[in-house]
Amino acid sequence: MLPSLFISHGSPMLALEPGESGPALRALADALPRPEAILVVSAHWESDRLLLTGNAHPETWHDFHGFPAPLYAVQYPAPGAPERARNIARLLTDAGLPADVDPQRPFDHGAWVPLSLMYPAADIPVLQLSLPSRLGPTYQTRVGRALADLRRQGILLIGSGSITHNLGELDWRAGPEVVAPWAKAFRDWMVDRLEANDEAALHDYRRQAPDAIRNHPRDEHLLPLYFARGAGERFQSVHQGFTLGALGMDIYRFD
Repeated sequence: MLPSLFISHGSPMLALEPGESGPALRALADALPRPEAILVVSAHWESDRLLLTGNAHPETWHDFHGFPAPLYAVQYPAPGAPERARNIARLLTDAGLPADVDPQRPFDHGAWVPLSLMYPAADIPVLQLSLPSRLGPTYQTRVGRALADLRRQGILLIGSGSITHNLGELDWRAGPEVVAPWAKAFRDWMVDRLEANDEAALHDYRRQAPDAIRNHPRDEHLLPLYFARGAGERFQSVHQGFTLGALGMDIYRFD
């Protein structure tokens, strides 16, 4: 059975400058059975309710500005899976989590950037599930649990966000050896609570974790972690690291 994954996708430039995350993502993909399909919850598709991509041929959306021209030439032409999307929408709805299908939504960079490093052939069907971010961690845990059995059907479940995400405090000149103490303390607290399977503390992280608001002024980039954890069980840290001083690049799996 496939695990569920949490991937810190970093800057969109990860697609061209993969650093240490690129080899870690590719090694992880190589170690897994080949998925029948991939379902991604990305921090970059916030919504009021659950929606699934229903496009048979989703476009690659360069949903960012101010980056080098070569990044805008990157394409990830993976097929969609409209019928799977409809089935998953019904599964969520039956679990008391109403969901619908968006027939036009493209792939945002929270999906295609990490997938371009894991499965560069872009030959596995990909779906995205939106993030009702206002509903918080507990809701995302419920969504993950409702979809956990998809792992038995060969569907790889991925939450794509960032273990820390305060763009206003990044040091754009910092090398990989520079790590802000407040960012490391938060990451270490999260790992400790994940290892302890302390769901109550994890759901209450904004009050209990050190410098929680500083690390996540808004929590849309952490919420995909709760989806991944809800869909899996046993926690394992696959890769840890920081870039730009305070942007966490951790990768976790839940078996």
